[in-house]
Amino acid sequence: MEQFSTFIAELSSWLWGYPLLILLFGTHIFLTFRLGFIQRHIGKAIRLSVTRDEDSHGDVSQFSALATALAATIGTGNIVGVATAVAMGGPGAILWTWLAGILGISTKYAEGLLALKYRVRRSDGSLAGGPMYYLRYGLKNKKAGKIFGLLFAVFAALAAFGIGSSAQSNSIKDAVFTTFDFAERINIFGFIISTKILIGIVLAFFVGLVIVGGIKSIARVSQSVVPFMACFYVAGCLWILISGYETLWNSIKIIVSQAFSFEAVGGGAAGSVIMLAARYGVSRGLFSNESGLGSAAIVAAAARTRNPVRQALVSSSGTFWDTVIICALTGLIIVNTGAYKSEFTGFNLTRLAFAEIPFGEIMLGIALLMFAFTTIIGWSYYAEKSIEYLFGRKSVLPYKVAFLVMVFVGAVFSIDLIWNFADITNGLMAIPNLVALIMLSGVIAAETKKYLKNNNIDKHSEEMDV
Repeated sequence: MEQFSTFIAELSSWLWGYPLLILLFGTHIFLTFRLGFIQRHIGKAIRLSVTRDEDSHGDVSQFSALATALAATIGTGNIVGVATAVAMGGPGAILWTWLAGILGISTKYAEGLLALKYRVRRSDGSLAGGPMYYLRYGLKNKKAGKIFGLLFAVFAALAAFGIGSSAQSNSIKDAVFTTFDFAERINIFGFIISTKILIGIVLAFFVGLVIVGGIKSIARVSQSVVPFMACFYVAGCLWILISGYETLWNSIKIIVSQAFSFEAVGGGAAGSVIMLAARYGVSRGLFSNESGLGSAAIVAAAARTRNPVRQALVSSSGTFWDTVIICALTGLIIVNTGAYKSEFTGFNLTRLAFAEIPFGEIMLGIALLMFAFTTIIGWSYYAEKSIEYLFGRKSVLPYKVAFLVMVFVGAVFSIDLIWNFADITNGLMAIPNLVALIMLSGVIAAETKKYLKNNNIDKHSEEMDV
């Protein structure tokens, strides 16, 4: 097991080396220029996210689709992932995470647009879309598109066992023990039961209650919980920053200088500091906002919208909220409080920063519980659509059962290799998706010109009547 864990860690490090970082960041930059800096329309994107398109076809509203995507993205990546990036890559990783978010807005926009452009209606009346569909139906080479589509669906289904279930429930378990100081075993009606097992059972039960109703049930819960949990966490971060405002500017200078430092680390080659910062900053940024991963496009395809560009803009706002705002705030409080100088990592590092305010540790624990829970239900939909694409509708129920089992397993066992496994599956998902975005960039640009640049954003598209 130790050898396997080492292998997984080395594979993760290799996968997230120069090639994937260049492909990911290069795609972000390429699409940013190709689409004329689509980021400048973020205000319009936010406005559209709360605008209903009731006369359009779809399974859920635009806001519900965004809330479900945010449910899956605003999670442990914002708390544990950012803290891990700082611990492993130094304060400079925060800037790379933020840059990944800013530039990733264009990539998230492109994914959402293609998801609507190539979505299909299944025999049961439900809508389906995402990278596996725009790979299969969008690429000119149909054979290659079909193979890449299958690969994406396989990687997405595997990722759901890591990033989507066990990693999240493992974080919930850790948060419960750390924040509320529960005993290892508790007495329930005369029966002595392991607290970990109880957490796993309760968590799997409530997740099951939500996901059994499909996208509409998931969307209802998401749009109710996500806005509250995001505001709750942001309020805590702002409280910490306001309390330490005197050192805030100096903290920003530390982050910027470390992000581009060519100082050698531990006798390594020159440039290792900047490489560490970029590697962990970008990978944790992707883990958090999933721009380039293609996952959010799966739920974007279910939205009621007039044309592909409207929902694409709404989808892009998710990266803004997740990374440009929430991840940046997490990184700032870790540096500004001096927590980054400690030996802690992950949740405990962010917890140390929240300890600066009254009841801060309890606030963080509650936030992590909500974040991780909503991530689980959001990813269950991604997994459902991936399995449906691979094996048909009949295979969804068995997969949901397996998904709930992994939720339980993550809460009961300490799985140190979960995060490396999550990095690997994320990277493998990203590769075929990024290739599709580059090859279909002409389609993306044409649709953007048709609806956005020509001021037809309110126009109905016949393609939406699938």
